[in-house]
Amino acid sequence: MKQQQEHGHHHHHHAELPASADMGKRYLFGIILNAAFVMVEFGAGLWYGSMGLLADAGHNLGDVGSLLIAMIAFWLARKSRTENFTYGFRKATIHASLINAVILLVAVGAIVVECVRKLLNPEEVGGLPIIITAGVGIIVNGLTVLLFRRDGERDLNARGAYLHMLADTLVSIGVVISGIVIWCTGWTVCDPIIGLVIAAVILASGWGLMKESLRLSLDGIPAGIDLEEIRREVLENGNVAGIHHLHIWPISTTENAMTAHVVLRDLTELENTKQAIRAELLEHGIGHSTLEFEAIGTQCPQAQW
Repeated sequence: MKQQQEHGHHHHHHAELPASADMGKRYLFGIILNAAFVMVEFGAGLWYGSMGLLADAGHNLGDVGSLLIAMIAFWLARKSRTENFTYGFRKATIHASLINAVILLVAVGAIVVECVRKLLNPEEVGGLPIIITAGVGIIVNGLTVLLFRRDGERDLNARGAYLHMLADTLVSIGVVISGIVIWCTGWTVCDPIIGLVIAAVILASGWGLMKESLRLSLDGIPAGIDLEEIRREVLENGNVAGIHHLHIWPISTTENAMTAHVVLRDLTELENTKQAIRAELLEHGIGHSTLEFEAIGTQCPQAQW
């Protein structure tokens, strides 16, 4: 029996993109807001002669860069496919999340090194101007966190930006708390201790982002999708005798694809079976499917895949 092939290209996650079209505006707003804060912090550092403020301004400038990376990837993902890039540039969101994960972990390392230095050579947090500036940083970074909180739950690229800004918010909170404690008690060791606690919190989130980004960049099955569960549910269809050559991979941080060879008992029921399988795949967040249907007894040279 001649093999029959059907290609189904549905966009379950792609349907989210129009609803999140204003996400590009949120990236732009976050970049402008944080760039303005960097300039204010840099100016305050020069005015008060504070190396602490100047260093933090440099750190926040890195976060502006992280937001910029995420925004560029977001816009690339929305570009149409080309002759050479048949899936478009959606995978840029995965690469952006991996880059931001690396930057986040490097930042954690820098925080730990600085905290250890302060433990060995205790010093005061630089006074009221720094505490006030850190307080403003809490507001700026906190607003940016709120911008990406919803999308960060479903889009790994947005989660990278979200975690960067959350990390900065926590650092600013730590500066304010340690500054107040040192101001009131003179207990200078409080600053590096709080810093190490914050670094541990950031590391826990950043490591998860790194693992998932690395997995997606290598076309691993996205988190939340169970290959064997999908195989089992497809086989529960009464017209399906077998399934092989089953592969699932991410197209972007919000879209997944699958290919499979499906053995049918009755090829006259192909269309109904195809629609039922597609509906099942959509339930699992797989919006792009390419299904090849075969009759029982067909010799498939790719069956070992």
